Amino acid sequence: MIEVRDLRKSFGPKPVLAGVSFAVETGESVVVIGRSGGGKSILLKHLIGLLQPDAGEVRVDGQNLERMNERQLLEVRRKFGMLFQSAALFDSLTVADNVGFVLRREGTLSPAEIDRRIEEALAVVELPGTQTMKPAELSGGMRKRVGLARAIVYRPRIILYDEPTTGLDPIVADSIDQLILRVCRHLQVTSVVVTHDMRSARRVGQRILMLHQGRLHASGTPDEIFASSDPVVRQFVLGIADPPKEPLL
Repeated sequence: MIEVRDLRKSFGPKPVLAGVSFAVETGESVVVIGRSGGGKSILLKHLIGLLQPDAGEVRVDGQNLERMNERQLLEVRRKFGMLFQSAALFDSLTVADNVGFVLRREGTLSPAEIDRRIEEALAVVELPGTQTMKPAELSGGMRKRVGLARAIVYRPRIILYDEPTTGLDPIVADSIDQLILRVCRHLQVTSVVVTHDMRSARRVGQRILMLHQGRLHASGTPDEIFASSDPVVRQFVLGIADPPKEPLL
């Protein structure tokens, strides 16, 4: 469903993506890991055409995004939903207005149908009856759930997750992971998850990709990645800092 071919992107003299290639099959759940500043979020922006590559290409359903005008890109983006790291809710709007924001802006559905879609999306993320609440009244985990409801309300075929468990305690993080899996099964969507959380990566990924120094350094099932003897992979998975260059006092 998604194909990335030799993707390259630099900002000034620094290459962020230096020839990344991979494919995501329809219905697959793929996790992307790697160190901070390693290009994971830049990769997500290329998948929905928010950034244009310096070289290489991104294809969605066989269509090359680089060859599209803005109108065509908007059609492709309708296939995507996205959960942002901070949930990115509008503080002045209610939960219902946040979830239904895109549907109301487009104006193609009746108010009754929009309300039904909102109710349905909130039920999927286990937040029924929260339509009149404001983001300030929600916990961090609830805000993430509302963000996910907004991502699924117009029934996308692909959902992108940018650090979905960042800032959450382990129990709430586990509930978000379970929710990601349930959404994947319930809506039969394709998922791409960027995360630093190794427990989350193991739970939600059918396959894990590791970016390192702008390239795809490793790819495999969670069991393969966690059992890897590659020192770069093991250092990241185990969360071990670089060894000191001088003896400790």
